[in-house]
Amino acid sequence: MIKRLQDSSSIQTLLRIFPATAILGARQCGKTTMARQFGAKHYFDLENPRDLVKLENPQLTLEPLDGLIVIDEVQRKPELFPLLRVLIDGKPSRRFLILGSTSRDLLQQSSESLAGRIGYYQLGGLRLIDVGIENMQRLWLQGAFPRAYTAATPNDAQLWLDNYISTFLEHDIPQLGIRIAANDLRRFWLMLSHYHGQVINYAEIAASFGVSSYTVKRYIDILCGTFMVRTLQPWHANISKRMVKKPKLYIRDSGILHRLLSIDSMDVLTSHPKLGASWEGFAIENVFRILNKRDDELYFWRTHTGSEVDLFWQDHGKNWAVEFKFADAPRLTKSIHFAIQDLKLSHLWVVYPGKEQYRLAENVTVVPLTQMQEQWNYNV
Repeated sequence: MIKRLQDSSSIQTLLRIFPATAILGARQCGKTTMARQFGAKHYFDLENPRDLVKLENPQLTLEPLDGLIVIDEVQRKPELFPLLRVLIDGKPSRRFLILGSTSRDLLQQSSESLAGRIGYYQLGGLRLIDVGIENMQRLWLQGAFPRAYTAATPNDAQLWLDNYISTFLEHDIPQLGIRIAANDLRRFWLMLSHYHGQVINYAEIAASFGVSSYTVKRYIDILCGTFMVRTLQPWHANISKRMVKKPKLYIRDSGILHRLLSIDSMDVLTSHPKLGASWEGFAIENVFRILNKRDDELYFWRTHTGSEVDLFWQDHGKNWAVEFKFADAPRLTKSIHFAIQDLKLSHLWVVYPGKEQYRLAENVTVVPLTQMQEQWNYNV
């Protein structure tokens, strides 16, 4: 088992502070494995019929218990949340660890009664720090789902990912309220994969499937809520320039993206038209984890004249940005100059897959993805 020390430490801190902690993330990202590391005596999986029977009268079952209690796939019984408040207030020494495959926003609709009593942690896939920087290419190609990354062979990883995609399309999507005919589900998912790293054209997708742009937006919001898709909103504080105002879309796991695009080796990936977009998506997920920001605190910036940065955020009263480049030796560009000037950046990093770090300007550094954690820690 791969130790995920950074995630484990963060969750441990929440368990110490809050009587209830929610671990949220995509199916099979490792939530259950992570939860079992904390030595809970009582474990309820709401996808297990026997555990569902035990919780038909949840107060009778849960009230006598003490210590750490784990409830997996909690979104299947949202009526538990008001009871959890009562149980927490009745015995403060009791701790609940709840796991869910829906987003924090969706879960909060059912957990308002736990305000001030619950901490949230979004568990992604494996990090570079978990697998070692020497395994970056494998993590990029096979993705961050533990079972895909640890598969005995690349073919085994592809088989696991193919089955994961099929299950998600045929089982999970219909349950989430996406009403597309079965033979169109994969085509919809494939179309989204081709928008990976691009600004979304809702009208184009809507026309392809004979639905409204509003419906496409709703479907994408649902996919974001299951941690399969990420939309990055544009930053447009500068009203003196015409800015792009639609979000960019990413398939969050690089392994899922590669299977949708039929990429099965590094040789195929390095010659594929989506190579740059694939690197951008893989690197952006890793940088998101390093920055430890909420999704609504990170943006991209692009003007209609073509100036852009892939990631922009504010921290410690300063503006920061990252540009992702799949190149041997990235150089200073006009776009970077405009971004520094218009966004008043304290620093901009150009993240690439190389091994050497070097300066392009006083506040512009080319940095390997494997060193971005150190760079961010040093600057803040």
